[in-house]
Amino acid sequence: MADPISDLHDAIADAVRGLSGGEVPDLGLERPAQADHGDYATSVAMRLAPVLSRPPREIAEELAAVVGALPGVEAVEVAGPGFLNLRLGADWYRAALAAMLADGADFGRGAPQAGVETLVEFVSANPTGDLTIGSARNAAYGDCVARLLAFTGEPVVREYYFNDAGNQIALFGASLVARRRGEDVPEGGYPGPEVEEIAAALPLADDAPVEEWTRLGIETMMARIRASLERMRVSFDLWTSEQTLHASGAVGAAIERARAEGHVFEQDGATWLRTSAFGDDKDRVLLKADGETTYFAADLAYIDLKFTRGATRAIYVLGADHHGYIQRLKAGAACLGYDPEAVEVLIYQLVTVSGERMGKRRGNVITLDGLVEAIGVDAARYFLVQRSHDQTLDIDLDLAVEESSKNPVYYVQYAHARCASILRKAADEGRLTEGVGAAHVPEGPEAVLVRRLAEWPDIARTAAELRAPHRIVAWAHELAGDFHAFHHDLYVLHEDDDVRAFRLAAVRATAEALARALDLVGVAAPDRM
Repeated sequence: MADPISDLHDAIADAVRGLSGGEVPDLGLERPAQADHGDYATSVAMRLAPVLSRPPREIAEELAAVVGALPGVEAVEVAGPGFLNLRLGADWYRAALAAMLADGADFGRGAPQAGVETLVEFVSANPTGDLTIGSARNAAYGDCVARLLAFTGEPVVREYYFNDAGNQIALFGASLVARRRGEDVPEGGYPGPEVEEIAAALPLADDAPVEEWTRLGIETMMARIRASLERMRVSFDLWTSEQTLHASGAVGAAIERARAEGHVFEQDGATWLRTSAFGDDKDRVLLKADGETTYFAADLAYIDLKFTRGATRAIYVLGADHHGYIQRLKAGAACLGYDPEAVEVLIYQLVTVSGERMGKRRGNVITLDGLVEAIGVDAARYFLVQRSHDQTLDIDLDLAVEESSKNPVYYVQYAHARCASILRKAADEGRLTEGVGAAHVPEGPEAVLVRRLAEWPDIARTAAELRAPHRIVAWAHELAGDFHAFHHDLYVLHEDDDVRAFRLAAVRATAEALARALDLVGVAAPDRM
């Protein structure tokens, strides 16, 4: 796949290697804050100075002569204590634009990785009520992480793990029965309106066994959860039930595996896992003195299941109240003989909403469906991942539906629609061109736009590595800004064929880039608005 900036980086690194005899420190290649400092700048001479025991400016002067002769580099200037400011020639811009268009939707996509499988488990809310706005953030974020990893070449399996065993589920069944009979739910039960809806709709007699109420209630609630997630463009490859881990004997098998590894011990009549040996703050009970299994016993079996099915890395997406699970899950994997570093736990912070659109009738609990109803899927997905997952998030519902440049999702989608409009007009007028223009020298806004577009492979890689879809959102917003400036300052359908070819190529590349970025955060790229 093409990567114009990486190619430039590698060419400069080769020049550095020739000067240093093999030592290549971080180039620090970046776009200068001030346009008059060139297109790209590197501080590598200052990093080489202690290695070569020479003044950095002297090294920079020597490097400038070599780098200035590289293909695509028009001029190099030594600045300050030893910065190299690079100016790229028109041929670099044309070649970069042509390479992006040749790759199309695959520009920046990573090569498929063999022998690797990442399992991303997210949402995993208990089937005792509709998904809330917290689960909505989990869904949007987890789905984006999976999309990013897949785009960069990592095979991904998405899994939803639901608890259908234990006291919570028993309370859910009892709550259904109580609601059908017009009674208050039991203490600790589930009073939500969805429970009342399900209780009224289930085809069961009032005196049917509570086990039947529980079983059918879980099936119905899981169907509601699936429908909500599909509406949010979130899908899963696997739906795993906690009850199946118990019924299949997987829980007992995991305990015995950990015992064989030497990490299970008996104390006070209970069976414990020595997770403290692997960094957990305390050891964990697996079997209580009365023989009842704990939730962590099922967690241990689930860890074992993930890896025995073939995962080489297991990513969990959990809410802020699960911070203590990070080391606990890693320690559980280690007790089973797996590499604890193969377990990765991503913790997202709370989300709130502001604005008037939710309405008082919805009460204090904001559901995923309620959020989508209020602002639509695109705005919901965009706003839920526009900030880093480790930051709290407030969604301004009024802003999310505003049709103006103040609304970030509207701003980016409008840029894509404007690209499509320009291309339609060029086609209608018979003025579409092939290629990128044989000799056009890009003007300022064109050069800025192409440089932004060329960043994409690095942006995608970094976002995937850091599990940071908000970086995709930020880049798409910056690209939209560069495009709006380009479109405002320059006439795309220029009379000169060469100029028009380059500008239309830039429009096509922008449309593809915006669609690619929006797809990675699960947002549509409309052709008309």
